Amino acid sequence: MPDHDPAAWQPRMTDADAAAEARRIIADAYRPLPQIPTAYRDTTPLPAYGPTPPVPQPDHRIVPAWAAGTAVAGIGVGATCVGLGCGIWLACKGFAAVTLTSVLFVTLPIAAVAAVATAIGAALRSLKATHTVTHHHYAGPVRLENNTITAPAYGLIARNRHELNR
Repeated sequence: MPDHDPAAWQPRMTDADAAAEARRIIADAYRPLPQIPTAYRDTTPLPAYGPTPPVPQPDHRIVPAWAAGTAVAGIGVGATCVGLGCGIWLACKGFAAVTLTSVLFVTLPIAAVAAVATAIGAALRSLKATHTVTHHHYAGPVRLENNTITAPAYGLIARNRHELNR
């Protein structure tokens, strides 16, 4: 049976071939890579006007600002109540046998006051938000179009066509 040495099955290189191959590998390792730009800035000036009219970009937020503010305030009130309740519980733990009922009786008035304050603040903020005045200041020619599209949907399955015929 022949020898199972893997080197025995490979062709042998002469010393000159090995030196040439080593020089080639080293030269490839130290050869500089071609410079490929990773970013490009177009410096040509933009036209002052063009054939495309301005496109309205309405503000479509997923959650209104007042709702996000109310949620954050609610989280803050809840965290404060939990923190105060835990602090009171830890303070009372050294003085007497504290039960869940006693902790609730201490923290419930604080939570009620905080909830009422949050509700009043949210109501005042929503009342203030109902009276908003929007001023549009335009410089240049403006074309304003108001389109009203009425698309009745009847039955269980509705088919909507998003076409605007002018």
